[in-house]
This record gives sequence, C-alpha cells and structure tokens, in this order.
Amino acid sequence: MDATATATPFSTLIRTASHEQHVEAETSTFMSDMLGGRLGVDAYTRYTEQLWFVYRALEEGAEALRTEPVAGPFIQTELMRGAELERDLAHLAGPGWREGLEPLPATAAYADRVAECARTWPAGYIAHHYTRYLGDLSGGQIIRDTAEKTWGFARKGDGVRFYVFEEISNPAAFKRGYRELLDAVNADDLEKQRIIDECKRAFALNTAVFQELGEVFPLSA
Repeated sequence: MDATATATPFSTLIRTASHEQHVEAETSTFMSDMLGGRLGVDAYTRYTEQLWFVYRALEEGAEALRTEPVAGPFIQTELMRGAELERDLAHLAGPGWREGLEPLPATAAYADRVAECARTWPAGYIAHHYTRYLGDLSGGQIIRDTAEKTWGFARKGDGVRFYVFEEISNPAAFKRGYRELLDAVNADDLEKQRIIDECKRAFALNTAVFQELGEVFPLSA
C-alpha cells in the first residue's frame, strides 16, 4: 500500500477492493435464478444447508477468539446465526434435517478455510466474518424478502429467521459501528493487504458454492 492508501479508511479499502468479487457472487446464475423466483423451495433449502456448514465453522471458531486482540472486538453475540439457521432447517427439512446432511465439495472447502483462519490467523478470520455477517445485514434482506414472497414463509418467521437479527434494532448504526472496528483493526499495512486478499478469497469460495448449487439446480431449457 502507498501513503495515499493508508489515508483511506480500511473499511473503504476492503469494500472497494473486493467489489468485483462481490458482484460476481451476487450475480451468479444460481443466485439470480433463486432471487428471480425461478427455483423451487428445494433449492432454497439446499442453499440454507450449505450456509449451516459455513456458519458452524465461523461460530465454533469465534469462541476461542473472543479475547484475541485483533479478531476479538468483532465477536458479537447479536450476530450469531447458528440457532436461527437450525430453526430454519427444521422448518424446511423436518426435525431430522441433520441425517445424511453433507456439504457440497465447494462448501467443505469454504468451511475448512474459515476454520483454518479461526485457528491460525485471527486477522484472516476477520475477512470471513466481514463478508458473511455484513452481507447478511445488507443483501441478505433481499433474499429474505424474495423467500417470503416466493415460497410463502411468514414475514420474519420460520424459514427465514437466519436473515432476522432480533438483537440489532438499528442495522444501519450497527454497520457503521462495524466499519469503525475495521478502521481501527490492530494490523499494519501489509497485514491489512493480506486481510483484503482473504476477503477476495472468501467471495471466491462463496461463488464456487453458488456454481455447484447451479449444477445441482439447473433451469431446464
């Protein structure tokens, strides 16, 4: 990074540097088809199952990082999604939803990378934390709205609870606070660049999941 880059808030750097990968993930064929109402609830269920593996890695890793100086400030209980995901899956797939549940290969690779960062590189874990939770608070609300309209879930009810942050009354203010945490992250410029690179990797891992879901749920020609 040059001197002008260091004057730019880190939250801005990380957002702009990963913009291309972010757009690629959002506009994947699978996500476009799902948000366009062209896929059935089975596709939404399968997608939710994949999320469960990723968030299990994120949130199991979080506990050990609560007191860690770099990642610790980001570990906020109100963001945790595990319980809501499991409630959604019980609604979508029944009480036996765990039976035979396997991640897609891309999902397994994604979850493994999240777990590896949580164990060995707290600053890298931040990249995954940022791409997931801030995405849930933002674009995730579009998915919730689509799911409610397309498959008839109760508004903010079972099936879409993953997207409902009951403990965050003001998402805009929360996101501002989160960006302030990013700006204050305890890392030098070289480490910040590595976090940005990991953020790009996180989006690429996410896109790979969408690609594999697209192969499982192709639209008939």
